[in-house]
Amino acid sequence: MLKNSCRIALKELKHWMTPEKVKTSIATFPSSAEIVSEPLGVVLVISAWNYPFLLSLDPVIGAIAAGNAVVLKPSEIAPATSSLLAKLLGDYLDNSCIKVVEGAVDETSALLQQKWDKIFYTGNGRVARIVMAAASKHLTPVVLELGGKSPVVVDSNINLKVATRRIIAGKWGSNNGQACISPDYIITTKDYAPKLVDALKTELEKFYGKNPLESKDLSRIVNSNHFNRLTKLLDDDKVSGKIVYGGEKDESKLKISPTVLLDVPRDSLIMNEEIFGPLLPILTVDKIEESFDVINSGSKPLAAYIFTNTKKLKEQFVMTISAGGLVVNDTTLHLAVHTLPFGGVGESGVGAYHGKFTFEAFSHKKAVLYRRFIGDAPVRYPPYTNTKMRLLKALIGGGILGIIRALFGW
Repeated sequence: MLKNSCRIALKELKHWMTPEKVKTSIATFPSSAEIVSEPLGVVLVISAWNYPFLLSLDPVIGAIAAGNAVVLKPSEIAPATSSLLAKLLGDYLDNSCIKVVEGAVDETSALLQQKWDKIFYTGNGRVARIVMAAASKHLTPVVLELGGKSPVVVDSNINLKVATRRIIAGKWGSNNGQACISPDYIITTKDYAPKLVDALKTELEKFYGKNPLESKDLSRIVNSNHFNRLTKLLDDDKVSGKIVYGGEKDESKLKISPTVLLDVPRDSLIMNEEIFGPLLPILTVDKIEESFDVINSGSKPLAAYIFTNTKKLKEQFVMTISAGGLVVNDTTLHLAVHTLPFGGVGESGVGAYHGKFTFEAFSHKKAVLYRRFIGDAPVRYPPYTNTKMRLLKALIGGGILGIIRALFGW
């Protein structure tokens, strides 16, 4: 995906940079106008640990393409990648305008005290509030790529095997659930839930074997803090008896097996924070349409997914659910489509990027109006008679009929 971002920027940059011609109004006749993209200046990119190469360099590509100087602060939670980025960018890029600053909280805090022309942050909502507060002191605009509880609605009239495999790929196949757009919980009907659970069990065993903790295809949890956080979610009295598959842990290897929970209470810990791990609760409703109310009762998620063959339900989902992005009959794949903006809404983020949208995120759209010395209208200048006032109002209103009426004194 990162190489693809480079290729797209190289191929499309000339087109992205070309000023956009726009129409003018009769009020400025004769004239022409265009929108010119210009660099914002010096920008700060603070990246995340879960895809530490992609999430660090993808925004940097767009920032460079848009003509900015960039400081990249990689996540200290992925220290090996942070060190590698510092070395590679130091060796291969122009260090007079692209720099890497390594470190943890102190270094990030020091960076946030500086004045930037834009800050691009990928991570969680708690730190995003700190970033936004720091940016507000300098009126610095921000892009905040956050997360949330991304739901999956599963209807009954589907190819269950394909749907299950796609849910697994988006959940456990994406860093063992440690991805901002991985499915956070499933909503299905009470009648269909047993079939869905059985299908998940079957496919999970095919993918990761009878002992998933030994599988080479299953990511470990990033560190002991996150391992303990996920363990706490599982040990909650309200959910510990709801496990229908998995639940095995190996703290020495920081591994947690794919875990499915059924009929988890909505007031439990696991349903009130982003899981960001291999635990997948299933909520049940009487009618599948009720799932939309469940989703809308919480914060707007970064992504939302639905599996259905019912056209009306698809349309209702798209019109009813507010999320950063939606996918029908799959999960997470919208991330790979560079012609779609990727970003959140509400608590799941501010702004968007990918492809041209990254270029635009790091550009200022400058309005330019061109006029010549001919066609100077006396009506603009004092003294203002009733006729001039009528004409001015008509010109600003932009209607030919209004101008004709004004000329005739109507």
